Amino acid sequence: MLKKISWVVALLASPVLAASGATDVEHEIQRVQSDFPQCLRTFAEQAKAQGVNDQTLKTHLQNLQVVTRVIELDRRQPEFTSTFAGYFDQRITDWRVNKGRELLAQHRTLLNQLTKQYGIPAQYLLAFWGMETNYGGYKGKMPVLDSLATLACDHRRSEFFTKELITALQLSQKYGFSAEQMQGSWAGAMGHTQFMPSAYASYAVDADGDGKADLWNSTEDALASAANFLQHLGWQRNLRWGREVKLPKGFDFNLIGESKPLADWQQLGLTEANGKTLPVADVSATLVLPAGHQGPAFIGYDNFEVIKRWNRSDFYAISVGHLADRIIGAGKLAVAPPQQQRRSRDEIKLLQQKLNELGFDAGKPDGILGSNSRKSLRAFQASKGLIPDGFPDDATFNALGILGS
Repeated sequence: MLKKISWVVALLASPVLAASGATDVEHEIQRVQSDFPQCLRTFAEQAKAQGVNDQTLKTHLQNLQVVTRVIELDRRQPEFTSTFAGYFDQRITDWRVNKGRELLAQHRTLLNQLTKQYGIPAQYLLAFWGMETNYGGYKGKMPVLDSLATLACDHRRSEFFTKELITALQLSQKYGFSAEQMQGSWAGAMGHTQFMPSAYASYAVDADGDGKADLWNSTEDALASAANFLQHLGWQRNLRWGREVKLPKGFDFNLIGESKPLADWQQLGLTEANGKTLPVADVSATLVLPAGHQGPAFIGYDNFEVIKRWNRSDFYAISVGHLADRIIGAGKLAVAPPQQQRRSRDEIKLLQQKLNELGFDAGKPDGILGSNSRKSLRAFQASKGLIPDGFPDDATFNALGILGS
């Protein structure tokens, strides 16, 4: 009878290996490696219950292996936070703008069709493509199934990545993708548009009619899938992402991050970056100053928030929007991102601790300046007569009594 037991059932019957319980990266790698066989046995049961057949499981699971680099990257927290200039200047380059314009001409027919069908203007699809993979120039070289299996067997986000791994196997089963073909980022994002398996399964489109949605090898499929995804994220047809603006003298910086009707911002003295009056439109806009009062200012419309549903970073959303503008002929920012000192995460943690000690609730010190921390920082700056822009400049560090900043 044992010889007739299927490969999957045999896997499920094996004993559980003990976890080490260690939390540092080296010990975590050892724990995942130790638990990996049993983790895959448990996973096989879950996957089979969700429609992954024996042949797909046998083809893939017996070859999966732990990728230690994935755990290292997952745990790696940059020592320094990125400045807006450091982020923006690296991504919005003349090459990327010119390549986007070249591809706009090359794929104009397809892009016009996608705009008509999904309501996403061509320049935005190109901007996402450029930001995600440099227009397909680098789609990632990590083995997606190995990466997802490693993260699924790691305790930190096991549930999320288990679902993603099951979905990845379902995609392989549906489209016949080999493990060798399924290359991507260390976290499992795939193809020209860097879709996670769940996004791939929900939004990928077979635009070239070959019977499969192939985000690695089909530009048509990739661009159509991006358009479909953005439509489902809530993209507002005929509305731009936002724009760079100019603030009036004496502006109340406590209004940073607030959403107001565009007419209200106009009444408060905001203009376009070139000084022209803001357009008349029945839309709301949020004020964003990614580099504080010394840098460029932006207002983001509803589509700015849609971009952030793709990637939660303000830096990312501004970069996508500006790259899209540049692709269709706009010039550079009126106010260039200033070169500013990079702050270490330890410095930001200390800043948050000081704010909490002084009664300005910055939340749990984590080294990340989120919206709550910036709000408390603005309140502190205002109390000291500083410009309350929520930006951790030298004057703010000095006012907090943090030496060596």
